[in-house]
Order: sequence, then C-alpha cells, then structure tokens
Amino acid sequence: MKNTTVTRSKGQINVVLNRENNRDKESLFRKEQSFGNTLAEKHEVLERMEKELSSLVGLHDVKRLLKEVYAWLYINNCRKENGLKSSKQSLHMIFKGNPGTGKTTVARLIAKMFHEMEVLSKGHLIEVERADLVGEYIGHTAQKTREVLKKALGGVLFIDEAYSLARGGAKDFGKEAIDTLVKAMEDQQHDFILILAGYGREMDYFLSLNPGLPSRFPITIPFEDYSTEELMQISEIMLAEREYQLSRQGEQKIKEYLRRIKGEQGKTFSNGRFVRNLLEQAIRTQAVRLLVEGKYDRQSLSTLQAEDFDFEKSRVQPFS
Repeated sequence: MKNTTVTRSKGQINVVLNRENNRDKESLFRKEQSFGNTLAEKHEVLERMEKELSSLVGLHDVKRLLKEVYAWLYINNCRKENGLKSSKQSLHMIFKGNPGTGKTTVARLIAKMFHEMEVLSKGHLIEVERADLVGEYIGHTAQKTREVLKKALGGVLFIDEAYSLARGGAKDFGKEAIDTLVKAMEDQQHDFILILAGYGREMDYFLSLNPGLPSRFPITIPFEDYSTEELMQISEIMLAEREYQLSRQGEQKIKEYLRRIKGEQGKTFSNGRFVRNLLEQAIRTQAVRLLVEGKYDRQSLSTLQAEDFDFEKSRVQPFS
C-alpha cells in the first residue's frame, strides 16, 4: 500500500496513512469496544465462568461444552472483525439428566455468561413447567405461552420436564404450547435462548414426536448422575454453608448408604436433591437428640453423629 505504515500494539493492527508533509498521522481504524477486542488478552468472561464452574462438583461434560460455546462465540467475533464470514448459530439447548444434577444452576450460569458476552441483552432466567404454559381451553395456551416468552426476551427460558408438554396426545393443549414455542424460535431466535430439560429417555421420546424439534436444538448437554464420592463432596459443601460437620462415624454411615442406594435404582436417582433432603432430616433429628441430652456446646451443636441418620425410618425418597 502506497504511503502507509502498518504497526502493531498489544495484538491490535493499526494502519496509518502517511501524509505528504509527514506531520499528520491519522489512524484509519479505531479500536472498537466490542466483546472480541476488550477480552482479547484476558478472556475475563471465560475466567469468571470457569471459576464459578469449578465450585460445582462433577459436571465435566458440561464444563467442556460451555467452554466450546464460549470459544465459538469469541472466534466468530474475531472472524467478523477481520472481514470473514460469520453466521449466527442457534444456541437453544437440551439438558438431559436425572433431578438434582445441576441443570437449573447451569442454566442460570449460561444466562449470565451470554449476557456478559453480549449475546443476550438482559441475561435473566425464567424457569417454568407445564402448568405455566398450558391453558384450560382453546387459545388460552398460546396466550399463556406468549406471555412467558415475552418475559423471557433478552434471557433464557428454562422449561423443566419439557416432555410433559406432549404427555396428553394429539388433542392435549400441550401441543399448542409446543407450536407457539417453535414459532417464537423462528421469529425471535436471537432474542432469547430456550432450554428444554428432563430425563434422557423421556426427552428423546418427546423430540421424536415433532420432526422439526431436534434440528432447532443444536446443543445437547448430558448431566450424568453423581458418583458416591461426588455426592459426599456435595454433602460437605452443603453442611459447611450451614456450619455443620459430620463425625467420622456419621460420614462413614452416609457414604455406605449412598453407595447402596445408587446401586439399587440409578436411573431415577435424585442426586444432590436427595442429599440435601437427607441432611435436612438429619439436622432435625440432631436437634431433638440435643434437646433430650441437654447438650448445647458449640461442638455438639455443629456435629451430626451417625445416630442422626436413621435410614430405616427415613421419609426421604432417593428416587423420583
């Protein structure tokens, strides 16, 4: 290029025009304050996301997939800035897994991440189920669903147990909700992100009922059941938040129980939800025991003993 100088500064390319008198230099391109440039070196959004994800037990596939999505969005921005073709990709998702595996937590994190990456204008999460979408008469369902979609604009619409929308057959109003959602995904596909969640097998069946649905959800994230060791980590985190701890015998008792329960019916195991309910029941049992014993010292108040876990009389259901 004639009478030009190309310089580099912190990874940014600047093309400068040399005027004939060589006294004035004017940059042809100014650094844009966009997602792609402002995070070019530090990737602050990715760092924050990975920090939050690291606090979650397990979820290895989830963490890998979210990093892939971040990388794709970032590189797509870089391509656009360099004059290369960049196309918007649908980011609607399917979450498959048993209850208590962190699906809602991850959906909330995705909403926050996409807001920081300027993919979503608001980054809020709207969590609904069948009753929030399906009406009682013809036309009512479409109205209810459109109202929910309006609230979700700029954020993430999370539908748990989404397969329930198709449980009533062809004459059920759930089909009307599905049709309204599909239309919104076409008309407003970049204004919100739809996440459908539920058991793996039921979600596969649900998607098979509408041939147009699978192609509209390019991202499927599996949420595997937690291992016994991961469930113990979760229990430690939950107890620490409440300022409790397990005695050595208590820890061994609950670990053996979790290992046995997981082997009985793993397909519908309620994971973290079960652990939380189990601990809350043990805390109530401990309270009664301490009241009878008259022990109110700090150590007694903060320690759950093996006797506080009476699994034979427990009303907590491990399976959904």
